[in-house]
Amino acid sequence: MSEKEKMLNGEFYNSRDPELLAMYHKARKLLKAYNNLDSENLAERERILSDLFEYKAAGVWIETPFFCDYGANISIGENTFVNTNCMFLDNNKITIGKNGLIAPYVQIYTAIHPLKASDRIIKEGKSSRYLTSTKPVSIGDNAWIGGNSVIFPGVTIGNNVTIGAGSVVTKDIPDNVLAFGNPCVVQKEL
Repeated sequence: MSEKEKMLNGEFYNSRDPELLAMYHKARKLLKAYNNLDSENLAERERILSDLFEYKAAGVWIETPFFCDYGANISIGENTFVNTNCMFLDNNKITIGKNGLIAPYVQIYTAIHPLKASDRIIKEGKSSRYLTSTKPVSIGDNAWIGGNSVIFPGVTIGNNVTIGAGSVVTKDIPDNVLAFGNPCVVQKEL
């Protein structure tokens, strides 16, 4: 099994694997071009995002700067808006539905590490590497994720959900609710 397959299966993997590094460097080049592109050059913005993401539906708008690890594990539904300074660590699949609003500084994480340093750090001669595994993140249709929110690995956020600004989403959130807080909890049905 390749390191990429291990990564997407949620197993421990080597992030410095040549295939993964090639994906990483491709994403860095595309992000550099995208983040430095004139905002009026819509055709080139579309081309870069289509090359970067696994799937990008019509009407997706990503404000700059935008950051991600690979891009190839991100799928975004139609008419979704991602505001400035968002960070999507797509070591596993990140799926965002249609008509979403992702506010500034939202962070979506899919990578996790063992809690104990002795389990996490692998010594290799004079250098070290870190055990990493992943869990996918899914955000449903018509969701609004408030600014400065952090979404943890493995979380599913339902359809028609509003997540209040500054939330730390550590667990799944059902459809049709307002949720906020640290940790994020359902406040009321919508």
